[in-house]
Amino acid sequence: MAEARVDSRTAVDSKSSWAVKGAGVPSFEAEFRVRGSDVAPDLTLRFDSVARFLQDVATDDLAASSFGSTDPYWIVRRTIIDVLEPITWPGTVSLERWCSGLSTRWANMRVRIVEIPEVNAFNPAPRRAGVIETESFWINVNVSGFPARISDEGFRHLSAGAPETRLRWKSMNPGAPAAHLGTEAIQEREHVIRATDFDPFGHVNNSAYWAVVEDELSDHLDIRTGPHRAVIEYLKPVTPNSRIMVRRIRVGDRLSLWLLVNGTVVTTVVVTKC
Repeated sequence: MAEARVDSRTAVDSKSSWAVKGAGVPSFEAEFRVRGSDVAPDLTLRFDSVARFLQDVATDDLAASSFGSTDPYWIVRRTIIDVLEPITWPGTVSLERWCSGLSTRWANMRVRIVEIPEVNAFNPAPRRAGVIETESFWINVNVSGFPARISDEGFRHLSAGAPETRLRWKSMNPGAPAAHLGTEAIQEREHVIRATDFDPFGHVNNSAYWAVVEDELSDHLDIRTGPHRAVIEYLKPVTPNSRIMVRRIRVGDRLSLWLLVNGTVVTTVVVTKC
C-alpha cells in the first residue's frame, strides 16, 4: 500500500478541460490494485481494465448507497475515457465517483482515477502519477431491461450538487462511416466472441467490447503515445451466437470503429489522439 496520497485535483486541473467537482457534491471513493493481468505489454493499463474498474466502483457505490434496493439495475449507454497520463503497473489507483448530471431516467457519472505508481523488477524506474478522467451515461432500467424512472430517493441522492437535472442524450460518435470517405478506405474483419465475454444478463459485458479497441489500437500505437480520448457508445445488446463484424477507418489522429451484427451497427467507438 502506498504511503502517500496524491491530490487528484492538482494532478488533473492543469491538463484537462474536465470541470472540477464542486464543493459539497457527494462522491464515492475506492482503491484498487493495478495488477499484471490489467496491463498491456508496455505495462500501461488497458481500456478493458479501466472499464472493469468503472463497473466495480459503480457496483460498490450502488451497494453503499441509500437507493441500491429501489434502483438496482443500470446499463451503460456511453463511456468516455480520457487518458491524461498513463496508469502503469505496479501501483494503486484511487477512484472518486459522483453524478455530474441527470434526468428522471438516466445519469452521467464521473469517475476520476489517479494512480500512485510503485516499482518492481519489471518496472523499476520512477514514474509520474497516472491520471484518467471518465464519464459514463447510465440508464436506470427495470427487471425487464426497459428504461425506468429513478426513485425519489435515488434522484435526491444523485441530484445533490449536480449542475444538470434535465440531462438529454446526444450521440457523440458517427453512426456510420462518412459517405465521402469511400468504401475503399474502410476495412472489415470478424471479431470472435468468447464464452467469458458474457455477463449475468446474457449480453456481452461492457469491458469485453474494449478488447476490440485494444486489438485495433495494436496497429495504431502512435495514438497512445500521448494524451488520448476514447468514446464508446452501446446502441444494441449483443447476445450469444451473434457474429460481430468490425469496420474501421483511420483518418489523421482519429480511429473510428463500428461493430455490426447482421448488418446493424450495435456499437461505435472513436479513439482520438489529443
